[in-house]
Amino acid sequence: MTAPDPGSARGKAGALEVEHVALELGGRPILKDASFTVAAGEFIGVLGPNGAGKTTLMRAMLGLLPLSKGAIRVNGAPVVRGNPSIGYMPQTRSGLAGRHVRGRDFVAMAANGHRWGLPLANAAARADVDRVLDLVGARTLAMRPLSELSGGERQRLLLAQCLLGDPKLLLLDEPLISLDPRHQTGVVDLVRSVQRELGITVLFSAHELNPLLNSIDRVLYLGNGSAALGTIDEVITKPVLSQLYGSPIDVMRVNGRIFVMAGDVEVDKLDHAHEDGPEGHSHSHDHDHAQGHGHGHGHGHAHHHTGTHSHDV
Repeated sequence: MTAPDPGSARGKAGALEVEHVALELGGRPILKDASFTVAAGEFIGVLGPNGAGKTTLMRAMLGLLPLSKGAIRVNGAPVVRGNPSIGYMPQTRSGLAGRHVRGRDFVAMAANGHRWGLPLANAAARADVDRVLDLVGARTLAMRPLSELSGGERQRLLLAQCLLGDPKLLLLDEPLISLDPRHQTGVVDLVRSVQRELGITVLFSAHELNPLLNSIDRVLYLGNGSAALGTIDEVITKPVLSQLYGSPIDVMRVNGRIFVMAGDVEVDKLDHAHEDGPEGHSHSHDHDHAQGHGHGHGHGHAHHHTGTHSHDV
C-alpha cells in the first residue's frame, strides 16, 4: 500500500480538520505545515518522538494555543476556547493517588459548572454523573476514595469526567503513562468500547503503539514538523518514518513484531515523558477548555533516548 504523504489531508470534511497548521512554543517550531482530516467515529492513535507536538497539537485543538498559521475545525466549526463538544484528558498526575475524595465526588467536581463556569441544576448534574459512571462501568467503584483505587481504576473515572456533557470528540493525552500492561489493555479496551457505543471520535496519544494495535482505526504520527495519518501499514514504513524522524529509519517485521531501526541500532520506546520541549517541564493549569475537565497536577519528567522501539502486530 502506498504510504501517505506526511502532512496530507484525506480531502473530505470530518470530525476534525487540520489544514496547513504551524505551531510554535517559545519561538521553537513544533509543527510546520500539518494537514489531515479525521472522520467522525474514528479511533486515532497519536504517536511521535518527544518534542514532536502531540500535546501541543491537542491544546491547539482546544483553543488554548494560537496557531502560527493554518486552521483547525472541529465538526466543521473553527476552534473556540471552551468548546463543549470536546472532552479532554490531560496527562494523568500522580497526585491523584493521594486524594481521599470519593470517586463519584471527583467526577461531580467537573459536572458542577463544567459549561463555561455556569453551574448546572443539581438534578441535571447528578444525572449526568450517573450516566458517565454507567458508561465506564464505575458506579460501584466510584463510592471508594481515589487513594484506594489502582491507576487503571482512576483512569476509568478520569474518562468518565471527559464524557460529561456528551462530547463528540475525545482528546486523551497519554492516558497509559505509569500503568502496567494489564491496566493499559483495560484502559484501551474501555475507551474503544465507549467510543463504539457513543459513535464518538477519539484521539489517543501514547508513547508506544503496542497497547493500541488491536483498537485504533488509523495512526497519526508526528515528527520533524510534519504529520502522517494512515493505517499502521501505511505510516509505520521506512520512507514515512525517515521523513518524520529527519534521519534514515528502517522498519523490520520479524515474528509478528515491528522493529524501527536507525542504522544497526533499534530506536527506543518513547519515554513516559510530557513532550513538546518547553511545555514538557510544566503543564499548564489553565482549565478553561472543552468542558472544563482539567486534571492537571503538573510535574516534570526527564527526557532521554536509549533502548528499543518495537510494536507487536
